[in-house]
Amino acid sequence: MNKILSFIFVFFLFSCSYDPILKQKNYNFSINLNNVKGDSEINSIISEKFSSINGSGKNYELTLISNKNKKIMSKDTKGDPSIFELQINVKYKVNISNKNLIEREVKRKTTYNNISDKFELENYEKTIIKNLSLDISDNIINSISEIHE
Repeated sequence: MNKILSFIFVFFLFSCSYDPILKQKNYNFSINLNNVKGDSEINSIISEKFSSINGSGKNYELTLISNKNKKIMSKDTKGDPSIFELQINVKYKVNISNKNLIEREVKRKTTYNNISDKFELENYEKTIIKNLSLDISDNIINSISEIHE
């Protein structure tokens, strides 16, 4: 009896067709970046992500305005920064045939500790910017996917 129950359990476990939403690679739309302003590092990361989406369906036009803010959140006893906050804001508009479909702003922020090695700190900040920018681009793709259905 245990063998039959374990077989049924394994059968149901492996027969489900779970697919993550953002893992999907075949989109039925494409995205053209019309107007891109703001921080060039953020814009290039987001543009690179959108260049991989070339579906055969509708062609959406996207306008981006991005910026980043780095603030000192805490200082040590000497007055040197010990904790930073990095915030990335991206305003975007999605149009199709000159009709405005979406107009939103996405904000992502994180805090991190200062590193005494400035080269290592700069590389760490670039990694944070890349991760936050990719998260924002996934958010934009997801919002377009919702209206496309």
